[in-house]
Amino acid sequence: MVNRYFIHLGYKGTQFHGWQMQPNSITVQEIVNKSLSVLIGENIETIGAGRTDTGVHAFSFYAHFDCIQDNIHTIPNFVYKLNCILPKDIVAHQIYLMHPSAHARFDAISRTYLYRINQYKDPFNQDLTMHFGKPLNIDLMNDASALLKEYTDFTSFSKLHTDVKTNNCHIYHAMWNKEGSEIQFTICADRFLRNMVRAIVGTLILVGLGKITLENFRSIIELKNRSDAGASVDPRGLHLIKIEYSKSYFSCLKG
Repeated sequence: MVNRYFIHLGYKGTQFHGWQMQPNSITVQEIVNKSLSVLIGENIETIGAGRTDTGVHAFSFYAHFDCIQDNIHTIPNFVYKLNCILPKDIVAHQIYLMHPSAHARFDAISRTYLYRINQYKDPFNQDLTMHFGKPLNIDLMNDASALLKEYTDFTSFSKLHTDVKTNNCHIYHAMWNKEGSEIQFTICADRFLRNMVRAIVGTLILVGLGKITLENFRSIIELKNRSDAGASVDPRGLHLIKIEYSKSYFSCLKG
């Protein structure tokens, strides 16, 4: 009998070419697969709740995998032992035995990202924030962010030539806040396109600088042309901070 497990992870993405495995590049998925395989003694292949781009961080990330053993979640110090194998950039928080049909990606109902802009140069935080010293009009940026919830097609903010079947997403929340020396953007949606958050942030910065108006921002969304939107911002400021599953989904939790 094959058993399905969920693993809750976090990682600093600076040294990795994103989550998803790819040839000739070191990815988080590859490292996690190898570490689990060593510890469990089986060939483990994880499936993530999504994929983050090169240099993007994840405070909270879920993946699932199958294996023959049915007691991994009860083995004393299993997570501790896994963390001893994993590099310092990746942490395992917890492991769960799940229902056989549970799926980390397809069962997630929302993802939340945080983008951090530091207005002052901070050498101790340079891998986690984007330094941008020019003044930004946060009120205008929030007015533009509110427009995002009126639309579902975000082709204008999607990386070109991807393999997705639709560019439709439902955005539930999008807001800028000031936190000390940082300006932070939080956005929550049912799904995100490749490069979407970084492209949205880059375009909203143009609003905050007064280079485009709210009407321009609306037009950019409606024209569905990536070349009309702003440049994608530095990946180091982007953090996946939450993946949410329905309460009824978690009732299938076995351990």
